[in-house]
Amino acid sequence: MPQQLTLDLLSAAVGGSAAAFRCRTELQPAGGVGDKVFPPTYAGAVYATEKRRLPGSADPVDCVLLDSVQSQANRMEEALQQAIDDGRLRIPIIEVDFTGNNLLTEVGKVTSFQAPHRIADAILRDSLLGDVPFRKSDLGKYIDTVSIANATPLYELCPSALVFGMWDSTGPKGGLGAKFQRAMVSEIVGINAVFGVKTSSRIDPLQIEKNAGPLYRKADGGWTLNPSEALDELDKSRKPTGRKVLYQRVKGKDAYHHPEKDADKLPDPGRPSTANHGNVTPDVSKIDRDSGRPLAGGVTVASAEQMVVLSLPAIRRLRFPVQRKNSEEQKQVDSAGRVVLVALGLCAAALAAEKGFDLRSRCLLWPSQQMDWELLDKPGSKNESKIALDAKAAMSLLNDAVVAAEKVGLKWRAEPLVLKPSPQLIALVKKSQELTAAEGGDAGGED
Repeated sequence: MPQQLTLDLLSAAVGGSAAAFRCRTELQPAGGVGDKVFPPTYAGAVYATEKRRLPGSADPVDCVLLDSVQSQANRMEEALQQAIDDGRLRIPIIEVDFTGNNLLTEVGKVTSFQAPHRIADAILRDSLLGDVPFRKSDLGKYIDTVSIANATPLYELCPSALVFGMWDSTGPKGGLGAKFQRAMVSEIVGINAVFGVKTSSRIDPLQIEKNAGPLYRKADGGWTLNPSEALDELDKSRKPTGRKVLYQRVKGKDAYHHPEKDADKLPDPGRPSTANHGNVTPDVSKIDRDSGRPLAGGVTVASAEQMVVLSLPAIRRLRFPVQRKNSEEQKQVDSAGRVVLVALGLCAAALAAEKGFDLRSRCLLWPSQQMDWELLDKPGSKNESKIALDAKAAMSLLNDAVVAAEKVGLKWRAEPLVLKPSPQLIALVKKSQELTAAEGGDAGGED
């Protein structure tokens, strides 16, 4: 039976010579063995594939990445954010509140758990604390003092950056800004991957033919078949040339058609499919020239595996200086801070597992075993003890560790630090939304 992880056991592991907490969990497609799953696609509509050497296999095995280290970190931080929103946890958090701006109310709040670079993100940098740019405020300048030897400011304001990593490259020091490695690393890999094909088709109940156009663009962004309602092409003197603007842009530029001179021609940017009308001819995905595999056609795998490693040496490098502490007292503070960070990492993983493994459309995985941890404590040992830690127990452990740290003088911020977006940031977001809205009418379908 796996043992329960207590604060005493955690403190002993962090304060000793253990290398890591490790969790390897076997997963299967929710549809069962042999059901197809869809990995993330990268440039060129290809998957991240590689051969890996695995136990029990003499030769390297075809594997495919189902969820990257970066994506896993985002999911864990999202789970922490959800726990905060639900009132289950109180963790230091910085949020930029857009709700007070009538133009951007729908943006809501962006927090240090959601910003790509955490506390060092440009969204926070370009926001205001009161009427002062965040990084020029007293708390912002406090972050400028951060280092491995002084992790206290991040502990107080954004401890997740010490677990998932951070580079303060956009701060006052630029590329010389403080760097913290990832202490928590997780990924999900599909093992013994066999690559499938992607099919596409659509039957239009109206049976609209692809030659039923051309569709022209109207001033309001909609489409029309009537040239008199369409936007005109204008010459340098701002006079109509006789050509009309077709509904779909080509590579970001308007395309044109003359209703009379080109009456016998149907250009692609004016086909009904550009407005998502008509049939989609049944098709099978093409083959990637480099790998010889079908593009984005999903995979079947013998199994999938999530591998989570929380490095204890990475956490032990951190120091948390506080005022009026002698050397012995400071050792207690450092130890307590490290225990909190390890508890935070374990809690993030447990909360993410509680939310499940619905990675994306057609990639829902189900654990075929309980999520147990191993403490890598004694080198050469093949039977590390199993440790059970569900989300409820992990949150309780984290809360106990925070209280213990407070007793020796290390406290973190209990309430959210609320920033407001600067006028420049508001203008930038608004302009981006306007551009997106203007281009949204040009999304086309397939023939």
